[in-house]
Amino acid sequence: MAGGKERVLRRRIKSVESSKKITRAMELIAASRIHKAQQRVAAARPYSEQVTAVIRNLAAAGAGGGHPLLTPRESVSTVGFVVLAGDRGLAGGYNSGVLRQAEAALKDEIAHGHDYVLVLVGKKARDYFRFRGYTIAASFAGFVDNPSYEDARAVADEVRTRFEEGGVDRVELVYTQFLSVGTQHVVTRQFMPIEAEVLTEAPTGPQADYEYEPEPDEILDSLLPRYAEARLFAALLDSTASFFAAQQRAMKSATDNAEELITVLARQMNRARQESITTEILEIVGGAEALAQSASGEVDLLRDLMQTTDLFGHHARRLDRRERQNN
Repeated sequence: MAGGKERVLRRRIKSVESSKKITRAMELIAASRIHKAQQRVAAARPYSEQVTAVIRNLAAAGAGGGHPLLTPRESVSTVGFVVLAGDRGLAGGYNSGVLRQAEAALKDEIAHGHDYVLVLVGKKARDYFRFRGYTIAASFAGFVDNPSYEDARAVADEVRTRFEEGGVDRVELVYTQFLSVGTQHVVTRQFMPIEAEVLTEAPTGPQADYEYEPEPDEILDSLLPRYAEARLFAALLDSTASFFAAQQRAMKSATDNAEELITVLARQMNRARQESITTEILEIVGGAEALAQSASGEVDLLRDLMQTTDLFGHHARRLDRRERQNN
């Protein structure tokens, strides 16, 4: 029968094998979702690029000179942070990377005497800042794995309303930019007001000649909120793709570690089995030797007893003969 150590190791191996099946399944699921997220990023890019091109043409026509989303504040007293994190963990350093960079930027603004407004996307971001005692102005969760344009619009409207009403003087967007399956970077970019470089950047390729109706300012008033929504939606899609890429790497690493651990535990179990078998063999050999020695000792004792009995009988017979002769 297997020893106690061997039984414990066998149970551990079964437990690790079960965990390995789970991590392997999660790795495959994440890999399939990365592909879908990449397709959504590519599908959303033409809309964002076209909106940006139209806004540039409107700005070139002289529109938007005093629009709140385009005008930097003379003095900044309150900085808003839109932080995009995940709803779940098991994704390596994905969440921690975003949250630490956002907190570092937030502390830097506080050190410069600025107030802050936090608009958080994802349960991990909400729990992180709530646990550390920060004031949260708004939080959104439940759609990070599969964001829709309506989700981006809800977040963008929350931020835009606070900015246009003067509650926030500048808004920073912190998220993970997806470059490839193996490369993602946490970035902090100004979200509001819209940076002038976006409007003054020289367009490439052939450009259309627009005729505006109604006036360019009216068109720009309706397009700028759409531009903010498109930027936030693109950041959400980037974050989603980055999350699944990080999760795939984390689950692959966990699967590889499980395989290595199973190999180590199997070796330990084999060693324990060999030790158990060796111990049993030694016990059997020792018992056989003890029985052999015991049996040999009993035979010698019996022989000694028989020889002693014969000697006593011989002397008894000699004494008996002497007594009969004397009589």
